[in-house]
Amino acid sequence: MTEIDTSALFAQAAGVLQDNDRGTYSVPTKGLYPFQWNWDSCLTALGYGFLDEDRAWTEIETLFRHQWDDGMVPHIVFHVEDDGYFPGPDVWGVAREIQTSGISNPPVAGFAIRRLYDRSSNPEAFRARAEALIPKISHWHRWFHACRDPEGTGLVAVIHPWETGRDNSVDWDAAFDRVPTEGVKPYTRRDTSHANPEHRPTQAQYDRYIWLVQHFRSLGWDNSRLHDASPFQIVDPGFNAILIRSCEDLADLADALGMAEIAAENRAMAERTRAALPSLWSEAHGQYLCLDRKLGTLIDSRSIGGLMTVFADIGAEHAGRIAERVEEIASQTKWIVPSHDPAAADFNSTRYWRGPIWLIINFMIADGLRRQGRIETSDRIVGSSLDLIAVSGLAEYYDPHTGEGCGGGHFSWTAAMVLEFLNIGDGVGNEALNH
Repeated sequence: MTEIDTSALFAQAAGVLQDNDRGTYSVPTKGLYPFQWNWDSCLTALGYGFLDEDRAWTEIETLFRHQWDDGMVPHIVFHVEDDGYFPGPDVWGVAREIQTSGISNPPVAGFAIRRLYDRSSNPEAFRARAEALIPKISHWHRWFHACRDPEGTGLVAVIHPWETGRDNSVDWDAAFDRVPTEGVKPYTRRDTSHANPEHRPTQAQYDRYIWLVQHFRSLGWDNSRLHDASPFQIVDPGFNAILIRSCEDLADLADALGMAEIAAENRAMAERTRAALPSLWSEAHGQYLCLDRKLGTLIDSRSIGGLMTVFADIGAEHAGRIAERVEEIASQTKWIVPSHDPAAADFNSTRYWRGPIWLIINFMIADGLRRQGRIETSDRIVGSSLDLIAVSGLAEYYDPHTGEGCGGGHFSWTAAMVLEFLNIGDGVGNEALNH
């Protein structure tokens, strides 16, 4: 374990957040991602909370100013013109004053504002801002159940890999083969000019990403139609766990602020999803698996999506099995937790979500394990994460074998997670609301 100067690390992380601050929103990193991304923004707000609480709330408020009327919160908000990123607003074709993408992202906002409020130095000062955000976040949760679970199974699906945030995961490979590439208009990628192409999704994957965007655009971005019209319908257990946690945290905060109706609705949504989640458990794999909704079958892939479920309260037995799985993986890689099974033939230690470590995922797993009493494994993840930073700086993601920083550098949510990791042991964010 590398010796860590926590004061220097805090200052380094704070510096990255300040560099990527655009006043009312942040960018993930200069160049590679020049706009506001949804779950990046909400998780980055947690980092701002250690530096400037007002700025942290502004980050999330800015995002929700671009919520669609139906409740969706888009995964990108194009605040400025910048041709350094593809696909830009001209490809999405969303008709809004400030243009956005047409798909969403993992719903971490409810978790984020509860955490910010719970550990605020003066919660009453942010009460009105929390009260304004709570109905908007609840509307987003309701949208997921209405538009991504139209049959009312309790489990929401994603209809584009970018919605999950795990763009090129092995989990999607078989289902992605159903997505055609014919008719994709010629385009020039920008990501490979900012980062090593070997660390990014392949051209074949990108063609399918763009086909889906063009297909949904042809349907007028009508969210009542997109789920059934998509050849890619995947139920991701990690995504659903995030939704459970966000619904429950929003319900706790709503209760504390006297918003009983919203609290009850979000608890009901969380329970509906929690009741359905065991259908994704694989005893043989010792973890949860993704479901291909088009085929009705579980996907044989031991990826990070099945471990992220511990971010929600999944019960002692399954939390224990996930802790065991993390410890098993720790015997196979120098750093943890890789985004795919390191023993699998399709593991790739540097290509985006097919093996590299992402600190936001480490944070969710560590936080969930800690809440469910698996302190030793949680501490192991935190220690490994901070060690990675000391070795390779604040990168987008990391090779679990060599520790090499991959993708973009000076990354906002990585910096925010460092501040969380330096704080995680004090229990502040895990207390019941008592304000």
